[in-house]
Amino acid sequence: MDFPQIPESVRFERLQPPTGKVRMVLDTDTYNEIDDQYAVVYALLSPERLEVEALYAAPFFNHKSESPADGMEKSHEEILRLLSRLDVDPDGFVFRGSTGKLADYDHPYRSAAALDPVERAMNTQAEPLYVVAIGALTNIASAILIEPQIIDRIVVVWLGG
Repeated sequence: MDFPQIPESVRFERLQPPTGKVRMVLDTDTYNEIDDQYAVVYALLSPERLEVEALYAAPFFNHKSESPADGMEKSHEEILRLLSRLDVDPDGFVFRGSTGKLADYDHPYRSAAALDPVERAMNTQAEPLYVVAIGALTNIASAILIEPQIIDRIVVVWLGG
């Protein structure tokens, strides 16, 4: 697979802290650990700095889930609970993610959470879309595999182990 090459000067520029309001999407395994719930709420309650365009449910698999798909569904439900408490409409804002782990480069998950960032990144000439991922990168990796050209239009910020 051929991925776009980003010149070093552009990579360096994108690593600088952004100024002004940041367009972002948040990819989260919200049910997995409580820090994700704080991240969702903080992002949504910071409209002066963050323009949250979408929330994506990421898969996880551990003692809290029966499978990656179950983990993703539990995270989706947790996101909906948070938005309900914040009186935020989830329609067109919350997207289900991948139901498993990537097997290889040839089989990305075509979930709503993988297709949405592709559409957002490719259909705008605005500043780069910040893709903040605080869980497994399956949704984001799938998005890049579906449309490698988004590499030129996104900045991925990942907090993971």
